[in-house]
Amino acid sequence: MSRLAECFEQLKKSGETAFVAYLSVGYPDVESTFEIVPALVEGGADIIELGVPFSDPLADGTTIQRSSYRALQQGVTPTICLEVAGGLRKRGVAVPFIFMGYYNPILAFGEKAFVREAAAVGVDGLIVVDLPPEEAGPLHQTCSEHGLDLIPLLAPTSTDERIAKATAHASGFVYCISVTGITSARNEMSSEVEGLVEKVRKHTALPIAVGFGISKREHVEDVGRYADAAVVGSAIIDTIERAPLGRQAQAVKEYVKTVTGR
Repeated sequence: MSRLAECFEQLKKSGETAFVAYLSVGYPDVESTFEIVPALVEGGADIIELGVPFSDPLADGTTIQRSSYRALQQGVTPTICLEVAGGLRKRGVAVPFIFMGYYNPILAFGEKAFVREAAAVGVDGLIVVDLPPEEAGPLHQTCSEHGLDLIPLLAPTSTDERIAKATAHASGFVYCISVTGITSARNEMSSEVEGLVEKVRKHTALPIAVGFGISKREHVEDVGRYADAAVVGSAIIDTIERAPLGRQAQAVKEYVKTVTGR
């Protein structure tokens, strides 16, 4: 059983909603990533999404764009992301890791080489935001060969036909976007996402995560009524931005504890 499958199985038995925390690798700097990721786990994060910085992150709102841009300014590359993931494993971080990013850096690195090296350093899955299911066959095959999950994204506008295509070869879980738009912390959850989750469940038995806009404990509790995981990204970056120097890891730990209630 993969780390992701085991994580979801354990949380299902305990009746808990998985909490997935996103952080751009290298934000606010590489050394801080080594401090913040363990703090997220100590706060209650079950799965870590490690964002691979990219110059044209079309699905990301201004908050994650800023974090990605700052990482790129410091020279963070896919190679450094791989090194960071491996370094976190060596420091004892055991929760599942997912690389979340865009296809261009993977293509430039080389699909097979990237997947092979990701598996070698302890990454468990990939979310490739701009890779449609019609073009994902080769990457899916390579991920399967190396034991990585390739996790699809679906939006409220996704048709049943689209959902069927996206979930046909999916593994790990399915990521449902709560809004038709970009990432950002929001005050209210969209009412559309529950219907999307219901449609997706007709096509797959995989766990379903909901993200984009989640920032409060009540959001996580609401998502837990109908989905298996809640994903938080922009609100974590916002917390880091507001925290005094030297207090960033503690600030995200306290924030995650508040949102998860753990």
